[in-house]
Amino acid sequence: MASVSPAPLTPDLGEEVAAALSAGRAVVALESTIITHGMPWPQNLETAQAVEAVVRAAGAVPATIALIEGRLKAGLSPDALAALARADSAVKASGRDLAALMVRKATAGTTVSATMRVAALAGIGVFATGGIGGVHRGAEHTFDISADLGELGATPVAVVCAGVKSILDIPKTLEYLETARVPVIAYGTDAFPAFFSRESGAHADHRLDSPAEIAAAIALHGRMGSGTGLLIANPVPEADALEPEYIDTIIARAVGEAAAQGIVGRAVTPFLLARINEVSGGRSLAANISLVRNNARLAAEIAVAGETLRAG
Repeated sequence: MASVSPAPLTPDLGEEVAAALSAGRAVVALESTIITHGMPWPQNLETAQAVEAVVRAAGAVPATIALIEGRLKAGLSPDALAALARADSAVKASGRDLAALMVRKATAGTTVSATMRVAALAGIGVFATGGIGGVHRGAEHTFDISADLGELGATPVAVVCAGVKSILDIPKTLEYLETARVPVIAYGTDAFPAFFSRESGAHADHRLDSPAEIAAAIALHGRMGSGTGLLIANPVPEADALEPEYIDTIIARAVGEAAAQGIVGRAVTPFLLARINEVSGGRSLAANISLVRNNARLAAEIAVAGETLRAG
């Protein structure tokens, strides 16, 4: 039997990311399933490029994370980013999948849980995404709970998102995060956002109103040795937000269609997002692009404030 040499656990750092980390500059991790599975071509590449530009404009360095031919990457070149956006064979990797995919030398977009894990290995403490996974509707029967929540309870990376995808059971997701000791901090609001909508009907644990306050909370949480991540909930910009009643009706329809077609597991979310975009006439995709850019901006501002705090 041929021997298999394990791939290195230290992620390959892009030149810009390596220089920034060495110099103590702010770095923001970005996930890649939004590129491989979250949006169609060419919006996926255009959004990835725009998000990286937003991070740079706010004074930080973007580190798009992915698995490329079995190697962990933190920071992709423009050519590598474009190739990933057109990679039809790329799979979707959760944190639990990374080891097996590395052995297979596979290429994959990283979910929230996988991106958190690679960011932690690379020494990056702030991560921007669209929305996290959570407890699925009907989980009391299916036990379908995203690995994102377990990773937040185990990996000390701050995740900036637009709340929990509204296709999920938001109250149960917040209960899970409380049990996992994950602080939930809403930026500039008392309401917990629902991805496409600015309010979910649920409240966040805490409200902080500036990137500097959030950076200070992240630093204190880490110094206490809590060992968990933090969830920073940043509402979708008002101009692109969808009305809760409108989007909830579309979501309920899409959930019913998924059940009728027997779609389960990791195939559910891509199906629902595609169907919701189709029924909404593209409004959900526009909201998705807007909120991802908004989250990247806030994450960069938090990362910059964190480096200022450490330097002071």
